[in-house]
Amino acid sequence: MRTAATLHVRVVRKTTEAQDIVSLELMDADGQALPAFTAGSHVDVHLPGGITRQYSLCNDPRDTHRYQIAVLRDNASRGGSVAVHDQIRQGDTLTISAPRNHFALAPQSHRHLLLTGGIGVTPLLCMAEELARTGADFEMHYATRSPQRTAFRQRIAASAFAARVHFHHDDGNAAQKLNLSALLCKPEPDTHIYVCGPRGFMDAALATARNAGWHEAQLHYEFFGAESAKSDSDAGFEIQLASSGRVIMVPRDQTVVQALAAFGVDIMVSCEQGLCGTCLTRVIEGVPDHRDSFLTQEEQAANDQFTPCCSRSRSPKLVLDL
Repeated sequence: MRTAATLHVRVVRKTTEAQDIVSLELMDADGQALPAFTAGSHVDVHLPGGITRQYSLCNDPRDTHRYQIAVLRDNASRGGSVAVHDQIRQGDTLTISAPRNHFALAPQSHRHLLLTGGIGVTPLLCMAEELARTGADFEMHYATRSPQRTAFRQRIAASAFAARVHFHHDDGNAAQKLNLSALLCKPEPDTHIYVCGPRGFMDAALATARNAGWHEAQLHYEFFGAESAKSDSDAGFEIQLASSGRVIMVPRDQTVVQALAAFGVDIMVSCEQGLCGTCLTRVIEGVPDHRDSFLTQEEQAANDQFTPCCSRSRSPKLVLDL
């Protein structure tokens, strides 16, 4: 399986930003400028043990000499966050991808509403930096369990956009808690909403907006963790390569990427959870069983592309543009 182009960076600073959250400041290992990025971008980080994870860049996009990421320790995760917290040290060299952006700011929006829960603040903090710099109209709502678990509080307080950020804590009084129904009750045609955080927070925010009548094109979101979509009812199916007509069987216990790789057909992958879109492949015939968190509902309904790292097939065969 192929992977994205890589960069070599050094961890120049590791900082505790809040309870169970650390940030890493990364600079080019040879002292060169790093590739430019836009607000909402993420990088793939190759961690000890062969683990690759995606982390959003949370520093000012104008920075050309450094990237900053922040990671929440999650002992129930697949090992990436624990590796960052327990194994990565200041001075270490890491391999990362160049930045990619599947969560960009809408260029024509007159107003931006940033909704974040917990560690989901990372891409939205970068967005706030960019929006403040350009003089855009925006506000940010940042929900966490408690002030002690609120990363970048000091940075936000010292920023030019501090007055636009509203903090909401689960352990605070009811008046300050985030009321999504009240906030999103009236759709605003010129406003775009950006959502990132734990799956429950995101599902609640997006469902509230949709039920209130916000148009899907106004909703922008990025998941950073996916639950396994395997099912006992999964069945095998065939993949046909359009370029050669070759047919390859995908067993019930393998992904499309794994089945194709076994026969020497490589697809570029990264997260392998249907989050990042790296493996997105055009579907010429057949009906995919979409199990990703990358495509929008409309894109999934079109059934003309899918993520072979996790999605399967509802039809006996898929013909792919490979």
